[in-house]
Amino acid sequence: MTAPDAGSSSASIAIGQIAVAQGCGALRTLVGSCVALVLHAGQHRASGVAHVMLPSSDGRGSQPGKYADTAVAETLRLLREATQDPGLSCTAKLVGGAAMFAFRGGVPIGEQNVMALERILGECGIGIVGRACGGQYGRRVTVDVATGTVTVATAEHGTETL
Repeated sequence: MTAPDAGSSSASIAIGQIAVAQGCGALRTLVGSCVALVLHAGQHRASGVAHVMLPSSDGRGSQPGKYADTAVAETLRLLREATQDPGLSCTAKLVGGAAMFAFRGGVPIGEQNVMALERILGECGIGIVGRACGGQYGRRVTVDVATGTVTVATAEHGTETL
């Protein structure tokens, strides 16, 4: 888990990490089959990003941002801690989940990540208000902490704003 320094305006989130910030600045990550889980609490001008690599932790306790089944709860906990609001209300955006590698049979890992996050967010009552998922290409993700606006850039498919 990471958080920008008090005076910092941005943070980069690596695989398995979570970053939460409030006020101004940006949170950034790069995803392919991984998914950037973005939670935004508009009333507090706060956002959190988890770089989710796998759909299930299978009981592993390390790096909660790495797994869909632990990333949602941990990102919510960190947002509640940052805003000092135990009843925090937020929305979600999902970016990534691409089919980056040849995959034989079954559901590709990127799609599994997206489906797991959709299910968990639904169970938590958190609405998904934006998504840029699937395809066969990576994405650069930039989150405006205050507004929750997500800019998704790709090498061959341009830029999209969620």
